Amino acid sequence: MTDLDRAAARREIAYALLKALERRHEVLDVIVDADDRASAVDAISAMLGTSRLGSEAVLGLSFDQVTKASRDRIAAEINDLNSQLSFLVGERPASSDDSLQLRPFSDDDDRDIFATRTQEIGAAGDGSGAPAGTLDDEIRSARSRLSAEEAAWFVAVDGDDKVGLVFGELVGGEVNVRVWIHPDHRKKGYGTSALRRSRSEMAAAFPAVPLVVRTPGAAPH
Repeated sequence: MTDLDRAAARREIAYALLKALERRHEVLDVIVDADDRASAVDAISAMLGTSRLGSEAVLGLSFDQVTKASRDRIAAEINDLNSQLSFLVGERPASSDDSLQLRPFSDDDDRDIFATRTQEIGAAGDGSGAPAGTLDDEIRSARSRLSAEEAAWFVAVDGDDKVGLVFGELVGGEVNVRVWIHPDHRKKGYGTSALRRSRSEMAAAFPAVPLVVRTPGAAPH
């Protein structure tokens, strides 16, 4: 995640917190009426018009933050973040984590996006940095590693659009995680969102194994 993405995410959270404090009685009512945490987050998002990231932060508010001094600090932080950022959060909508999802890679249905990635990167899909083989060989190799639970591949999707790929490869007791975003969908925050989403997916696929983020196609050091 870039420094700008971090600042944008923090500003999104700060805006959500400030809105929640301004409407604290209504927010408390929807939280009390919610069946569980997920429905409470959804209700907060609907009420305040905030992202899920911001609504999760609202739900995590402690009582010592519901004060005038806290509101003043948040407002000051927003002003500071606004001075740092040259873009609005709305210009990178995917960075808020709301729209992008990860699903398992299909060697039949996702050949197209993997072919685009391989043509651009020119390296094998296993992250070794070796030159790519034929598309069939690359997918056959991936299928073998996936079956052996030595790899976990995901397609990043936003609605009906395939926007990128997330690769996890088990190497030397670590999981090397690589994110590749399709050229048509870059500079929208998808890389940030895909990386966030990948943490839970990789943790489920490789329990208790450290994750190391690599650049696309880079060989492990």
